[in-house]
Amino acid sequence: MVKIAILGFGTVGSGVAEVLTENGGLIDRRVDDLVRLKYILDVRDFPDSPYRDCFVKDFSVIEQDPEVDIVVETIGGATVALDFTTRALKAGKSVVTSNKELVATHGYELLKLAREHGCSYLFEASVGGGIPILRPLTSCLAANQLEEITGILNGTTNYILTRMIRAGLTFEQALQEAQEKGYAEKDPTADVDGHDACRKICILSALSFGRQIYPEQVPTQGIRGVALEDVAYAGSADYKIKLLGRAIRRPEGKVCAFVAPHLVPGDNPLAGVEDVFNAIAVRGNAIGDVMFYGRGAGKLPTASAVVADVIDIAKDLKRDHRNDWEEGAPDLVVSPDVLTSQWYVRAEATAEQARAACGEIHLLARSGAPAGEVAFLTGPMTEPQLRKRLEGLEVRSLFRVLA
Repeated sequence: MVKIAILGFGTVGSGVAEVLTENGGLIDRRVDDLVRLKYILDVRDFPDSPYRDCFVKDFSVIEQDPEVDIVVETIGGATVALDFTTRALKAGKSVVTSNKELVATHGYELLKLAREHGCSYLFEASVGGGIPILRPLTSCLAANQLEEITGILNGTTNYILTRMIRAGLTFEQALQEAQEKGYAEKDPTADVDGHDACRKICILSALSFGRQIYPEQVPTQGIRGVALEDVAYAGSADYKIKLLGRAIRRPEGKVCAFVAPHLVPGDNPLAGVEDVFNAIAVRGNAIGDVMFYGRGAGKLPTASAVVADVIDIAKDLKRDHRNDWEEGAPDLVVSPDVLTSQWYVRAEATAEQARAACGEIHLLARSGAPAGEVAFLTGPMTEPQLRKRLEGLEVRSLFRVLA
């Protein structure tokens, strides 16, 4: 019998308990053993829960119980969750998590700890919710040298941008609507400022390129600066504005990783990804371009990915279920300043001034544009080159165009 302990009984933790219970018979058949929930750790009381007999408040009960084989960490953050995860692995218990912050900041050391103690550390649910992406990167695409990953990695920001595009809501209005529907937290900073997408692109980069990449190494820009004017100008040329996390392998072996709003051409599959959905495009040197699409968050989709990792471990507790990468380095990640691309610019200027600054440009139009405002697409250049050319203009918005 395989015994499970869940740390945290919030949205994901309760979803994991629900999936383990409702699909218990199916899971037992797929594992060829009995998989049973033994403990749930939470500081709160749940007297009316069907799992009330499982609750404990002291992690050492789980840590010291030799019957517990797998610990599911759904606490979140990188403080208490790090302590409990470290202690579980040192006790020889495999850990499954949906905690993107913990994996992005401490993945290398926790994977190393798991190897040293003969157990596993899996985290499929940390990126893309219920979308299978991490395991395909290391198994289905294992014959490829992966070259680039570009993804819509945060459902909250994608919902906000969709509502700005579809309904003409301002950023503030769309954010309020997302909060009312439960898509955005009361404090939406991690989502709208790009930190959530940053952590996810770090995990994807580490698995794809084999070295830990830390959030502080990844330049990150959120969507607070996207205005309805930009949405209108982009739409006039059949572009959609999307917040993208990107990681690109450089010829010298280094990685360019960053998060920023982009103009995405209408014929690119990412342009059609709307509402709370996520999509991750991967380019390999053998397979070419593939895309993974689905709900990037939510109670049951995320729990589905967590339980899939539990099943993978439970099938063979002694096997090394390896998600692995090497230690990072300060000089591993290079600035996106090295990338050449087209740019979208909205500025307080005339078309003549824009041409004088940037040379050949493609002017964009929108209904009701005020005199003295210009929006345009530039030719290919790096960001430092562009900013030097724009020194004489009062720039309102500046976004990269996805090729």
